[in-house]
Amino acid sequence: MKAITRERYGSVVVREVPRPEPAPGEVLVRVRAASVNPVDWQDFHGHPYVLRLSRPRVLGRDFAGQVEGLGAGVTGFVLGDKVFGEAVGAFAEYVCVDEEFVARKPENLSYGEAAAVPLAGNTALVGLRDLGVVRPGQRVLVTGAAGGVGTFAVQVAKALGARVTGVCAAADFAVVRALGADEVDEEWGRDRFDVVFDLAGDRGLRAARRRLTRGGTLLLAVGGGYRGRCLLGHLGAHAVAWFLSGFVRHRLVPIAAKPSRRNLTALRDLVETNRLTPVVDRAYPLAETALAIHHAESPDARGKTVITG
Repeated sequence: MKAITRERYGSVVVREVPRPEPAPGEVLVRVRAASVNPVDWQDFHGHPYVLRLSRPRVLGRDFAGQVEGLGAGVTGFVLGDKVFGEAVGAFAEYVCVDEEFVARKPENLSYGEAAAVPLAGNTALVGLRDLGVVRPGQRVLVTGAAGGVGTFAVQVAKALGARVTGVCAAADFAVVRALGADEVDEEWGRDRFDVVFDLAGDRGLRAARRRLTRGGTLLLAVGGGYRGRCLLGHLGAHAVAWFLSGFVRHRLVPIAAKPSRRNLTALRDLVETNRLTPVVDRAYPLAETALAIHHAESPDARGKTVITG
């Protein structure tokens, strides 16, 4: 099968590699589409340096496709099921995934649209529903609101009953308003919020905390705003947040959302009830994965960048 492999940091090629065989509890999926996340461009560049020892050779996490093989003990799927989920190595024609990290694809989405949902949608869902514990009537600020996670965060917060302010470039105001944001702005302003979901990562912890109500929650997405070269990258900022959380009146919560069938099913339900719509910016063929990664990490990208199989 064809797969996108990293030969060296900053360079990928399409190579023929053996098709994987599903282990017990795994599903073999014929990938029809995948999408790019910050973890993919970090795998591509090898940043932050501290994580280089654990970087995969075949890139990609998000996918959508059809079930073509079942490992021993799998009972939740049958051959031919249309599915979406998360698995390392998704930038390939086939991927094996634990059956707990995959779910049936939303009926009203194409493969490309469905592939845009898993990691970014899960990050928004876990952050706002589980960690931020957003309740109806609360005020939520989403920075980087036109980005991959941001476009989902605006919609999830609205689905939870919040009043949402999105921060993004002026060129993206219409996109963020269309997703349901009550207010959009280029700046954070002076208002205070019950929850700040900081995806831009460009203002620092002190500035973010100033926008919180007493006892409010600051959510920091792993890698959300990090694009630079250094030893620790976003991990350093998140370590500081974890340390400070014991000494300040706010909750400072880094997010590392683990994939799960339960959350994928919740996202599918939001999509099928028209409360969540993925924003797909551009689509690239598998052979142009490097271009897809470069576009996804550029300031001009909005929503998700998709790779078609």
